[in-house]
Order: sequence, then C-alpha cells, then structure tokens
Amino acid sequence: MEFTGFPVAALDFYDDLEVDNTKSFWDAHKAVYDEAVRAPMVALTDALAQEFGEAKVFRPYRDVRFAKDKTPYKTHQGAFVGVAPATGWYVEVSAPGVRVGAGIYEASGARLAAIREAMADQKAGARLKRILGDLERGGFEIAGERLKSAPRGYDKDHPRIELLRMKTVLGMKRYGFEPFVHSAELLDRVRDDWRRLRPLVTWLEEC
Repeated sequence: MEFTGFPVAALDFYDDLEVDNTKSFWDAHKAVYDEAVRAPMVALTDALAQEFGEAKVFRPYRDVRFAKDKTPYKTHQGAFVGVAPATGWYVEVSAPGVRVGAGIYEASGARLAAIREAMADQKAGARLKRILGDLERGGFEIAGERLKSAPRGYDKDHPRIELLRMKTVLGMKRYGFEPFVHSAELLDRVRDDWRRLRPLVTWLEEC
C-alpha cells in the first residue's frame, strides 16, 4: 500500500474514542481504525524502513492489569524504530494530529549511568549539547524526564548539569492539524525530521 497521508477520519476516530472508550464503540468502528489509522501507519513506516529500519506498530490495546485507568484502548497510534534499548525514532497519530520524534524514552541502572558518564565527559557532553541546540533551532522541542536536582555523584555546579539532570532525552516535533498530514507530503516531512534527529540517536546509541 502506498502512503497517501492520514485521512481526517483517523483524527476524528480518536476524538470520538476519547469520549467513548468502550468495547462497544471499538467494535462498531474497528473498520475505521483498520483503514484510516493502522493501514496508513504501516504504509508510512514501510516506506521509511529501508533507511531507518523496520518499525514496531504498537497494538491499540492498553495493559490495564495494574492501572487505575481501566479504559481499554490507547487514544493514539504510535510506531517505533528501535536501534538500542528504548532508543530510536517515533511517529504518532492521535486526536491532536501527528507528531514525530526520536531519542531515549526510558533509562535506568547501567544504561543511565553510561549516558550520564558521556554527558559529563567534556568532548561527548559538548557534542550532545551542540546536537540539542541544533535541534531546538530547527524547531524541535527537547523533552524528557528530569531530576529536580543533581544526580548522585555529580556536582550541582557541573557545567552540563542541565544535561545530567535528564533521565530521558527526546527531540519532538508536533505537526498537529497541518493540511500536509493528510497527504503523501507527510512521508517526506517525517523522513527529513528523522534524518535531522539522527545525530541524537547516534549519540545515544554509542553510549
């Protein structure tokens, strides 16, 4: 299937699902999900696979076993191309539109320690700072979970303390309701942004 954009019906589907997140709604509208949401997402990620790798298109069902929120369905459709643990490229469609990004969304233990060591290193840390600055100037939001204070073992006056406080590092861009999300142009936009995010992914992959 050739990617031609996410139809308006995809965003409308998630608008309605946020109001009526029930099995009865899902069963009545599953064909819309299959045709307007999942099929275009598969087509988009298939078109990007040769350059970036095969994507995992996430299941629409929430794991509610230990959650207070028992609504059964996710209110977005995401896809992820992984290159290292919890590290890679991401694209999502939901009621607010489309967003893309890349980075690391979870790190702990030895993995987080290695990332912090690289952040603290004068050469590697400076390179990450330049990468994030370039992304911000290119219209990306630098997001992620942050500590309120310095991590254990690092001085609060470290010259890259703002980096060291980050537990996750993400470069994100929101396309929202831009008309091109409903057209094949979106493929070019995602490809271009993922290429711009490659230095961040590579830096994290090398940690």
